[in-house]
Amino acid sequence: MTAATPAAADGHDDHSAEAPTAADGVPGPEQDPYIWLEEARSPEALAWVEAENERTLAHMEADPRFDELKAEALAIFDSEDRIPYVSFRPDGLYNFWQDKENPKGLLRRTTLESYQTDKPEWEIILDVDALAAAEGKEWVYQGSTCLPPALNKCMIALSDGGEDATIMREFDTSTKSFVEGGFAIEEKSQGGIQWVDENTLMVGRDFGEGTLTESEYPFTTRVWTRGTSLDDAKEIFRGDASDVWAGASLLRDNTGKIHATTAFRAVSFHETEYFWLNPANFEWVKLDIPKKASPYGIVDGHLLYSTDVDWETDGQTFPADSLIAVDLEEWKADPNGAAKTLVWAPAERQTKRGGAITGNALFVTMLDNVVGKVLQFNFKDGEWVSEQVNLPDNATLGIATSSSETDQIMFTVTDFLNPTTLYYSDGGEPRVLKTSPSRFDKAGMEIEQHEATSKDGTKIPYFIVKPSGMEMNSDTATLMTGYGGFQVPRLPGYLGSTGKLWLENGGAYVLANLRGGGEFGPKWHQTAIRENKQRTWDDFIAVGEDLVARGFTSPKHLGIQGGSQGGLLVGTAFTQRPDLFGGAIVQIPLFDMLRYHLIGRGASWIGEYGDPRIPEQRAWIEGYSPYQKIVDGVEYPTPFLWASTADDRTHPAHARKGAAKLKELGQPYFYFEDMTGGHSGGVDNEQRAKLQALQYVYLMQQLMSDAEDAGEDKSGG
Repeated sequence: MTAATPAAADGHDDHSAEAPTAADGVPGPEQDPYIWLEEARSPEALAWVEAENERTLAHMEADPRFDELKAEALAIFDSEDRIPYVSFRPDGLYNFWQDKENPKGLLRRTTLESYQTDKPEWEIILDVDALAAAEGKEWVYQGSTCLPPALNKCMIALSDGGEDATIMREFDTSTKSFVEGGFAIEEKSQGGIQWVDENTLMVGRDFGEGTLTESEYPFTTRVWTRGTSLDDAKEIFRGDASDVWAGASLLRDNTGKIHATTAFRAVSFHETEYFWLNPANFEWVKLDIPKKASPYGIVDGHLLYSTDVDWETDGQTFPADSLIAVDLEEWKADPNGAAKTLVWAPAERQTKRGGAITGNALFVTMLDNVVGKVLQFNFKDGEWVSEQVNLPDNATLGIATSSSETDQIMFTVTDFLNPTTLYYSDGGEPRVLKTSPSRFDKAGMEIEQHEATSKDGTKIPYFIVKPSGMEMNSDTATLMTGYGGFQVPRLPGYLGSTGKLWLENGGAYVLANLRGGGEFGPKWHQTAIRENKQRTWDDFIAVGEDLVARGFTSPKHLGIQGGSQGGLLVGTAFTQRPDLFGGAIVQIPLFDMLRYHLIGRGASWIGEYGDPRIPEQRAWIEGYSPYQKIVDGVEYPTPFLWASTADDRTHPAHARKGAAKLKELGQPYFYFEDMTGGHSGGVDNEQRAKLQALQYVYLMQQLMSDAEDAGEDKSGG
């Protein structure tokens, strides 16, 4: 029932007449000569991209380290001994696999018995490479939605080149084929479907004029019956064009039984209104819950809610980040009158992360001072009880998959230096099922946790992974990263290719836990959004200053890296403190924050950043927008900006315009655009390895090499 959340967060004046016009003080063509780069695939924009790619590749690929770094990254990505993560289905364990022979991937299945061996036997269900070749498309598999409980009738989502927008086709895993004459949505769009029964779908898509929000997500839902046209499907719910998105949904338990029809309106990225369809009169009833609370799932005959704010109701106050339960049958009779009971509330510096419901229990992953734990919840003898699952301490824990029919569940355990271990339980003590091989030599490496003091006095924790033999002499090339947005935590995880390409070569790695993220719960996020977003940037800068003050590194050896919201983070850092950094990788970023709501799906993030069309909110944003902060007379560290042409979430215009402005001012920079990948970059392992090699060659040139060895021609001129 929980609403799926839109993903978080990327001399040509003669073209400006074709660009959007200025509105409400937002920069238009007369103020911004690079608006033409906002056309993702215009001939002019693509010609610019090709020229930039040619220059950057010529420089990076000429570095003698490039080929070796790419080969090392590709060997890791293509390795046959990596863990094949699976999902439980009644007819087996399913896995999606990409390697050298299958770059677009295979959907395949095996048995639990076979999976527990070193070399499972796999049955191929769908060969995406073969499908792409047959249809002449760059198909990227984007997952499937299947009809419970059998889960053999599925709608497969495919995108062309990796963009978020998809087509959907009905697929039968029993016959391993697309259903002839089955459900098919061939017009690519955002949105999704849910199965009502084998002949009925609930569909939220772009149905034409008046069905997409300003954020370009759907806000209507239709019920589509097999054998009829989608155009004739009946609309059952409509939100508002001002919503981020909206739609109807089904409340199912772990057996697949439908208990209610529900709906949601995401009135902002972080605020959602929920509705229940009264089966007696078929009228929608708004649920009386906070806009920052949401249904969590059905467990032991109860519907659970999660809340990101303190919730005062029925004479009780449930603290932010807690879990609350109502009796399911009582809720179905009167959803706003059902009595509420506390299931769990966080202690200081605790926060819950993900959850999974098995056939008989609820499992919740949580953070305790950025260290992972897993709790199991059950309703016994009239009360909720919990116990901690016996998994290793001082690690990042996750739930890999769970069965909705049985007690089967798999957990992941990892940290920076130790590869992921997969644990399995069928109701008893978890046991090791698989362990990923080591990808780099960790001998002599160390992990430390420190705190920096931000501008307002808040303590900001960060991890530093020291390479073998690191001395406190300020000369260590150090890569610092973070995120700090959308309540997303950045946690210790095996460094894999970073360990091989960076740590083994003497670089240090730093992960900063910034406000705006989710490391310490909803309040850690909410204290650094909208008018307070500068706090995130202050936190990141404070960690950089602390690294220098402790003697770990120095500005000329300190580089920063981040993607999407993290790309905005890096952009604000190197424009606000160009003296503090020697390099900056700006990946698929937000960058022009005065026009972000007009580019790609930026309008969906107004709840995080504010609305540039409103003067007061524009003032918040104008204070840090990196694109506007690139000015003449300032010497910036040479940044490497990269994006993806097919990214319809964080549009490549942000990175393009940043590079174009740097070029205009004669500032050194590098720019690269992956012309096939989506929001995550490369769509196959070859392209992912290339992106890795480009970035680490850049970092070595900027942070490890003397200036005269870092290469010529960085100006873009």
